Amino acid sequence: MAKINFKPNEDRVLVEPAEAETKTASGIIIPDTAKEKPQKGIIVAVGEGLKDKPVTVKVGDNVLYGKYAGTEINIDGKEYLIMRNSDIFGII
Repeated sequence: MAKINFKPNEDRVLVEPAEAETKTASGIIIPDTAKEKPQKGIIVAVGEGLKDKPVTVKVGDNVLYGKYAGTEINIDGKEYLIMRNSDIFGII
């Protein structure tokens, strides 16, 4: 995980999504058009939180989040998701 020059505001976190599965457990190759969006990733950067609600994750945590959570952004040619701390279901 490379150092990134980005600091989210308030209770937002920056997540690097996991790679989508390319093969099923039985060995069938999944085409790009049928791949599902991953619902897990690694925390890359965290905001400072709100006064009455601190951020509950830290950089390096593997997390699960909602299927449509966050906003896709591109930083230095790499895709990330920025989302609120409350969009994260839990730490793996």
